[in-house]
Amino acid sequence: MSKSQLSLGSANLDIFSKTLIDLAEKDQDILVVTSDSRASGKLTPFGKKFPNQMIEIGIAEQNLVGISAGLAASGKKVFAISPACFLTARALEQIKNDIAYSNRPVKIIGISAGVSYGSLGSTHHSLHDFAVLQAIHNIDIVAPADNFETIAAIRASVDHPRPIYIRFGKKPLLNLHENGTHFEIGKAILLTPKREQYDVAFIATGETVAQAYFASVGLSELGITSCVLSFHSIRPFDKEAVEQAASRSKVVITVEEHSINGGLGCHIASFLMEAGIFRPLKIAGIPDEHTITGNQLEIFRHYGITQEGLMESAQNLLEKGPDT
Repeated sequence: MSKSQLSLGSANLDIFSKTLIDLAEKDQDILVVTSDSRASGKLTPFGKKFPNQMIEIGIAEQNLVGISAGLAASGKKVFAISPACFLTARALEQIKNDIAYSNRPVKIIGISAGVSYGSLGSTHHSLHDFAVLQAIHNIDIVAPADNFETIAAIRASVDHPRPIYIRFGKKPLLNLHENGTHFEIGKAILLTPKREQYDVAFIATGETVAQAYFASVGLSELGITSCVLSFHSIRPFDKEAVEQAASRSKVVITVEEHSINGGLGCHIASFLMEAGIFRPLKIAGIPDEHTITGNQLEIFRHYGITQEGLMESAQNLLEKGPDT
């Protein structure tokens, strides 16, 4: 499908809220715990409909995590919701000890993630969450690319046996998946037709998947073939999908709304090196510098995380060849 053929959906947070309401209607054990995030998490309708299934902690992320862990220990299905930048920084010790190491299957929901807060600046950007959480044992990490992946991830998370972190941005998203697509936590989704060989493999996560898809469409018009993996699960890590995409391609480009240090790209680069699959590789993300101020699209454009920037990166890698 071309960019013009993709339909515009809702913001993933709106879909998250609606899905949670649907689930809570049938399950009184579902609880929502927020840190003054009812409105920003689009949870006002949930609170009005299920006032006894919503707990407001106030701006106290460490308490949010500790209370959520305790509720999960008593058998409740807990969704702990707060801005990703604060949740995975201020409350990191509690996530590590109270949830991950204590094996409490809390669903940690990081909202307004990546650079969604835009001009509020680096204090409100969550460019570290993949990195710090990957360093903690026993917590899965999911970043849905569109509304379909959001619905599927939330439904799958309700009875997920392990702690899980799910990351959402703010803007309305294009619907990238065709009807009948299968979703499973830990299994990447191929968005493009399967081929024996490609010029470029794009492996992207979260809201950057659409940009990778647009780049793939643009490259095809230039006669350059590519595949696009929606790598919604950072953990569990789909080794098979990465191995197939990379081994069938001349170059690999990873794409993420995260620091280039410690995120998806670093994990894939490490895996490919250990697997003996040597390909020219570009990690498209936020570099190790003071992030510019701007809205999400302006920041993406500055750092080459748009259709045009990713197309340019692909062409540069291909021109340099296998000795890059």
